Amino acid sequence: MAQSDTVSRILDTAETLFAEKGFSETSLRTITGKAKVNLAAVNYHFGSKKALIQAVFARYLDPFSVRIDEEMDRLEAEYQGQPIPLDVVLSTFTSAIITMPSPTKNGLSVFMRLLGLAYTQAQGHMRRYLQDQYGPVFFRFTDMVKNASSDLPDVERFWRLHFMLGAAIFSMSSLEALKDIAEQDYGEHTRVRDVIQRLIPFVTAGMSAPLPELAGAQDEVS
Repeated sequence: MAQSDTVSRILDTAETLFAEKGFSETSLRTITGKAKVNLAAVNYHFGSKKALIQAVFARYLDPFSVRIDEEMDRLEAEYQGQPIPLDVVLSTFTSAIITMPSPTKNGLSVFMRLLGLAYTQAQGHMRRYLQDQYGPVFFRFTDMVKNASSDLPDVERFWRLHFMLGAAIFSMSSLEALKDIAEQDYGEHTRVRDVIQRLIPFVTAGMSAPLPELAGAQDEVS
């Protein structure tokens, strides 16, 4: 029990500090000081800062990957080989996110901030880790999106998926602030599900929008 408490304390503290300060700016000594453990405990349980960062993500992503895999099984059984509509794929994915019990007291908003940091900061090991550890589930999801948007070129789908991810990460990581603004400025008490119900048609329309007329080739010539 004592060992489990130590591990949880290290992970909770690391998660909070990473979200507040970033990965590179947060030292192991800062984490151990806040968690009130010695550096040997971090080395013993995790081995390195990289492994600690990965363990912070695993607490969320391990159960989520199992859940989303089960949801995709359900969709495939329900549609029996027929194309699954894009809005159904996206709403299933986001519903799985918001209905997952949070493994920490910080909740989903902090994890979404961390997920954004994993892509915006120089954390190449995290991108490799996410692909190696959760790639099969992610690629299964992207295949569903591809089948539901087969008219899009692959490179356009790549960009739109990341625009969608960016919108979701910003909205969910800033959720409390956005809810406060909606209540103060518009008198609306907003639930998480309300945000999702607004987000789904927005990203679905973005994925289904006409192809842009890119001027990149002309700009290079001129």
